[in-house]
Amino acid sequence: MGKEQAKGAVACGHPETAAAAIAILCEGGNAVDACIGALLTACVTEPILAAPGGGGFLMAYDGAQPHLFDFFCDAPLALPPDGEIDFFEIHADFGETTQSFHIGAGAAATPGFLAGIAAASEKLGRLPLSDLVEPAIAVARKGVTIEPLQARMFEIVEPIITADTDVRRLFAPSGRLLRAGDLFRNEALAEAFQEIGAGRLATLEAAMIEQCATHGGLLETADFRRYEVQERVPLALALGETTLFLNPPPSLGGALSAIALQALVRLTRSDGPARLTALKEMEKARLSGNFDTLLGDRDDEDPASRVVSRGTTHASVVDRAGMAAAATVSNGEGNGRMVPGMGFMLNNMLGEEDLNPKGFHACEAGMRLASMMAPTLALGPEGEITAFGTGGSSRIRTAIFNVAANLFLEHADAGTAVSAPRLHFENGQLDVEAAGERADLARLRDIEPELRAWREHSLYFGGVHVAESDGHGRFSGAGDARRGGVFARA
Repeated sequence: MGKEQAKGAVACGHPETAAAAIAILCEGGNAVDACIGALLTACVTEPILAAPGGGGFLMAYDGAQPHLFDFFCDAPLALPPDGEIDFFEIHADFGETTQSFHIGAGAAATPGFLAGIAAASEKLGRLPLSDLVEPAIAVARKGVTIEPLQARMFEIVEPIITADTDVRRLFAPSGRLLRAGDLFRNEALAEAFQEIGAGRLATLEAAMIEQCATHGGLLETADFRRYEVQERVPLALALGETTLFLNPPPSLGGALSAIALQALVRLTRSDGPARLTALKEMEKARLSGNFDTLLGDRDDEDPASRVVSRGTTHASVVDRAGMAAAATVSNGEGNGRMVPGMGFMLNNMLGEEDLNPKGFHACEAGMRLASMMAPTLALGPEGEITAFGTGGSSRIRTAIFNVAANLFLEHADAGTAVSAPRLHFENGQLDVEAAGERADLARLRDIEPELRAWREHSLYFGGVHVAESDGHGRFSGAGDARRGGVFARA
């Protein structure tokens, strides 16, 4: 198929995820449909990062205006807990360091994934959910070959995916963890997708409530009845003739990226030292919670809300009709308990020590948790549209900043913009990716003598997936190799 006749394009974290989006575009679905299909399939191909038990954000452009669907997690209504709950500590091994997490049924916040895809599908989709689940069902049943990146993630979170007999049966069916090259099947998840396609979301919700009731969790029927997908007005930022639409508070990633981009524009250059200055402006805003200059009179929730962003993945889609969708989702690392009969874990958003400085389960009951996730769209003067976003925990904000600067200030092509080494600045520490590739390393070291120089590109710096349309039926983009990225055209 020639580029002129292409139906659209997708960038995401796995070949099977991309194939699902392409199949939906070829069946007549639009960008939102294809993005939803990609998210569902990612629950099979990236099961540590995406699951119906998590939450996220979807930014879409319908040809006239942007829409932001916030379906991130809510704190349970039963906070603080009354009595003992299923909540215990494990340590994840990242090689150079270990990190403490708490899992168990009591680590789960109210998930919004199912409500979010249903809301986006109903408002902006073209095909029914019954069609959108079909590629994910097929992949779950036939199985997917474990990629090296996913195998490494299994090793990192081994204490989580071996904590429970049912979870261990899925991820270590022969008594050892699945390895690169092994086939991963999930028939129970395929059955759950069938329920989603039939519109029986309540079946999955009942199973999640059952898990909590059985194991000592906090989620109850009232949490799901109260939960609402929030449609928010995106932040708009002009970069020359391009307008960026970013995720607004209570998520912080979009606002922080915008603050750094504004600072970089004022500096009138985009080299390493200028980017470091801009990143310091970002960090100052993050630590102070001062977003007044950017947010003006907006009445969004308090941007200083506790931020939760772990175990994230992303998909970007553009189509021939001028629609675009960018979605970032997370399941934390999973709470180590299998939802009975459903083939997935609930999230562990309440179980991360660094995100709970006041103590575990001390957040306000029912509040929407804040996040760093930042799906982003950009509109150009000639009808060009770019969809992009990333996983990467606290590095989400700097990954978006670096790639946006490359795309819209340096005017790099997507592949160059994504692969270029990145800077990250947090808590006074500068991280320089692939330092040997930087001509400005000495100048950066003069400014930050204690900088941490990384020898190679690393998934630590995120995985930005970019899909672009030139407005005339031609598509380009890039999947980020740091996180197994794939780009494909339909």
